[in-house]
Amino acid sequence: MEKKLSKKTLLKSFHNWYYGHLTCFSQEHMQTFGYLCSMLPLVEELYDNEEEKAAAMNTYTAFFNTEPQLGTVVVGITAGLEEARANGTEDVDEETINGLRAGLMGPIAGIGDSLVVGTVIPILLGIAMGMSTGGSPLGAIFYIIVWNLFAYFGMRFMYFKGYELGGKAVDFLIGTQGEALRDAISTLGGIVIGAVSATWVSVTTSLQLLNDAGEPYLVLQDKLDSVFPGLLTAVFIIICWFLMAKKRMSPIKVMLVLVAVAFVGVLVGFFNPGLAY
Repeated sequence: MEKKLSKKTLLKSFHNWYYGHLTCFSQEHMQTFGYLCSMLPLVEELYDNEEEKAAAMNTYTAFFNTEPQLGTVVVGITAGLEEARANGTEDVDEETINGLRAGLMGPIAGIGDSLVVGTVIPILLGIAMGMSTGGSPLGAIFYIIVWNLFAYFGMRFMYFKGYELGGKAVDFLIGTQGEALRDAISTLGGIVIGAVSATWVSVTTSLQLLNDAGEPYLVLQDKLDSVFPGLLTAVFIIICWFLMAKKRMSPIKVMLVLVAVAFVGVLVGFFNPGLAY
């Protein structure tokens, strides 16, 4: 009799991944334990004795790490492959499953980071910041609700689509079409990041040179705007990108650097925080 995973078990597997993909996260294991949690309900339903269950679960102890939202498709694909293995399909074994997982980690991370982190999140944050003008809490509420709905239903769709497609999804994700998709999404992500930065980041200087009468005869910001509007903003964004992308500094360290620059800039009169005492 063919073994078939029930909808209830598949949903439990998905929820284990949705809530626990970063379970016991460490630099050594990354998302491995979250993957184990997601596969446990499937193995429990597909295999009858403890030896078979242990052997099946051992497959998923190998290192795994990818972009978690789009990476849900990998969990769905392996759910379908595990079902096929439990039914005795000769072409599906531990080596096949782990080879597929290892082969999909990188491509999925490239697509997911560009699409989710580089495009969707900045768009939602841009809308939320616009709604937060004047200290309104609507922006934060909007982001929390919309992001969680997008993440849940998007990940659920990817899980069941991966389960339906099985190994057929691999050819698309790691082939020439997948490479073209990654390049297109990366370009779109760069455009979105640039637009959000130009819209919501503003760096200006208050530096002025005064004459003997105490009147300003040179306002640096006006001169910069006449030559290159938004120059300081562009310079600061490029510096942040350089520190994180080329020097591999963490976002927290970059923020500390910006705080130090702002502090010194205020002390020497280059920046004006506009505070009144």
